[in-house]
Amino acid sequence: MSIRREGPVTERLLTLLREHPGPDPELTGPLDAPIAAHSPMTRRQAVAIFESAIQSRLQDLLSREMKDKGLSYYTIGSAGHEANAICAALLRPTDTAFLHYRSGAFMAARLRQGRGETPFFDAMLSFCASSEDPISGGRHKVLGSPTLNVPPQTSTIASHLPKAVGFAMALQRFERLGVQPAGDVPYDGIVYCSFGDASLNHASAQAGFHAASAAVLHKQPCPILFACEDNGIGISVRTPDGYVARLMSHRPGMRYFACDSQDYPGVWNTVLHAVDYVRSKRRPAFLHTRTVRLMGHAGSDVEVNHMSLEQIEANEKRDPLLGFADLLLRTGAITPGGILALYDDTDRRLRRAAAEASARPKLTTVEQVVEPLRRPAAAECEGQVASHERRLEVFGGKLPEDDPRPRHLAFRIPQALTDLFAAYPEAFLFGEDVARKGGVYHATTGLFETFGAGRVFNTILDETTILGLAQGMAQAGGLPFPEIQYLAYIHNALDQIRGEAASLQFFSRGKSHKDLPGQFPSYQNPMVVRIAGLAYQKGFGGHFHNDNSIGALLDIPGIVLGVPARADDAVLMLRTMAAAAKQHGMVNLFLEPIALYMQKDLHATGDGLWQFRYPPPHEVMPFGEGRVYDAAAGDQLTIVSFGNGLWMSLRVAKRLRERGLRVRVFDLRWLLPMPIEQVKEHVLATGRCLIVDECRHTHGGPSPMLLTELCQDPALRGCVLRRVAAVDSYVPLAAAANLVLVQEPDIERTALAICAEQVTR
Repeated sequence: MSIRREGPVTERLLTLLREHPGPDPELTGPLDAPIAAHSPMTRRQAVAIFESAIQSRLQDLLSREMKDKGLSYYTIGSAGHEANAICAALLRPTDTAFLHYRSGAFMAARLRQGRGETPFFDAMLSFCASSEDPISGGRHKVLGSPTLNVPPQTSTIASHLPKAVGFAMALQRFERLGVQPAGDVPYDGIVYCSFGDASLNHASAQAGFHAASAAVLHKQPCPILFACEDNGIGISVRTPDGYVARLMSHRPGMRYFACDSQDYPGVWNTVLHAVDYVRSKRRPAFLHTRTVRLMGHAGSDVEVNHMSLEQIEANEKRDPLLGFADLLLRTGAITPGGILALYDDTDRRLRRAAAEASARPKLTTVEQVVEPLRRPAAAECEGQVASHERRLEVFGGKLPEDDPRPRHLAFRIPQALTDLFAAYPEAFLFGEDVARKGGVYHATTGLFETFGAGRVFNTILDETTILGLAQGMAQAGGLPFPEIQYLAYIHNALDQIRGEAASLQFFSRGKSHKDLPGQFPSYQNPMVVRIAGLAYQKGFGGHFHNDNSIGALLDIPGIVLGVPARADDAVLMLRTMAAAAKQHGMVNLFLEPIALYMQKDLHATGDGLWQFRYPPPHEVMPFGEGRVYDAAAGDQLTIVSFGNGLWMSLRVAKRLRERGLRVRVFDLRWLLPMPIEQVKEHVLATGRCLIVDECRHTHGGPSPMLLTELCQDPALRGCVLRRVAAVDSYVPLAAAANLVLVQEPDIERTALAICAEQVTR
């Protein structure tokens, strides 16, 4: 018995091709006549599908052969799933496709409609992880094409479904508002989204289905074709017979279509009707295609460890290409010699491409690897401002910068958003309760009335859907401002940021077509995610509403994370983030300290010192630039903090100065990128540093990373470095919260102890 099944699968197909008796005179006909009575698929179209299928099959075989030689690094193949080439043939190349990793034949068929790509060579560059791979630049083996509307997907477990729904929902909203979709995507386009039967179980998949169904029930267009390729197994876990149909055939708001890849003409007929339904009705549909997985999950999957030989061979006898090749030969669509020549020619071309691709450059430096994650410099983000007339219109004739009265954080945020929405007509704001209600904390007050339900709207209560919608709208050409109602809630859907939004640019090198310069840039997810969070809410809410941990956000490569503690900083930071998103495709997280939303005073009740004027409209805040308070020569201590910690530290610093200690306070403002060099300058000047981190002691906030950077700098050797942080605990309700959160006496006591220590440099 052969443990590796490439040989038996290949030999079974080649034996059929070599020994086939040829056409049946009763079944032959013109090339443009239907190949079967139950389908409009012509013989000519069938041959084209077989060409794409054979390319995909041979790519799978060659990738495993190259892996054995140390030339390739990816062996998850499409063998048995080649019927998805039919979907590519019946969709338009302007229909955006979010693909399952077993979509090699889909890509081959779509690239037949291409614009000068080199499909064989590009595929081999990807297998070899060459830096010349036109989609990922050698960072991963991904299926994608910037010229043919296929965003790159890695080995996702259905996490791409929510953003596919978001893209579909964006199209008609854009059309109503006159927002031009990205690239060459038309308003009447549809979205194709494929996945396996095992992925159907994932929460992200169910979120996508639910969001699409909810859109229909809310009378919102959602033209998406979900394509489930059901091979009956996920790695080694069986999918029960009838499972997919029972789950999906009667889902509200979604039409169900079923077919079997044993019958390619039948698949053609079903896909034709499904595509027409989605395109004409602008509603979601579920395409359920029965198929078979051949040669295991990947090259490393030894099927005999979890399947009997009888089961394996039964699957191999159901290889869809066997029946399809037999049909082509019996109907005279192609001769036995012609089909063998096609097979051999495709194999030779792929091998030539592989030989060349394996010699092409690889990523060899850190700089090359991380280049897509580079954050723009301050000078690279230019704020966009609406015309004077438009600003007067949206602000009701009174511009906020002309008002001399200082205001608090929750008052300025909606003003900043109003300015941005006037400047960026493609901007959208959405989330839970953000429309008429104006947000739980009134931070979106007035935006619905000013810009209407087309641009400011409520979503269903699901964070995965909110962030998926944001990604879809961003990739479609919008500038989304999704709101996550509380910091703890983003953990329900964090992979939509970590695994999807932030990774897209990394796995998308981007390649403009030579005849269309600049039209097809790298895929990006430009967005500004507003998150209400952090602690100190005076006993309210418990840990779901009073969350003081951002460690999971600090771990995400390439994102921007800002925490404004005061009203004017919030305005400037939002402007910078909007510019970074629009001009550089950045994923921005804007963390708003809930406890400071309504804070007006700093040191004493009624002093009004935590209210600020509206900054002039052209001002922005440079990336990674903090703010220092009360710095002077001879200072003994630098207190570094952010958010609520800043407000407390400023109060403590005043009391310390009253006791004769010279203290400056530094507000980080940006946590990604963090102003580490600025912090070092101030620590060098004072010789002492206290970091006040309101997050949990162990990896909850930025202080561990910041302390590490300070300790490793030889210039700061001998400086006294300390921190105070919250207890490693969830935040309890009521006054007990103060037992685990950093308090002002903690800051003051530690500062006094530091100032008593001798600097030894």
